[in-house]
Amino acid sequence: MKADEVDKIIAEALEKDRQQHSRRRSTNSKRDNIQTARKVLNIIFMVGFLAAIIVYFALPDNRVLFFSLGFGAMLIKIVEFILRFMF
Repeated sequence: MKADEVDKIIAEALEKDRQQHSRRRSTNSKRDNIQTARKVLNIIFMVGFLAAIIVYFALPDNRVLFFSLGFGAMLIKIVEFILRFMF
């Protein structure tokens, strides 16, 4: 093989590697966005559930507010759960 042929093969391999790397970068960006969304939803879930517990003990007569906060927090957790397995 001549040096020109070797250089051409190396250049083609490098170009192919760059193309594959750029595809991976866009996929990782999407995963990072979903991970960030999941973290935010988990934090909202924890705050909502904590608020429900506080309402349960602080306002024992107000069950509607307790159930609303509790079910709202569970709904947010279900959305996070779906995001975990869809993407």
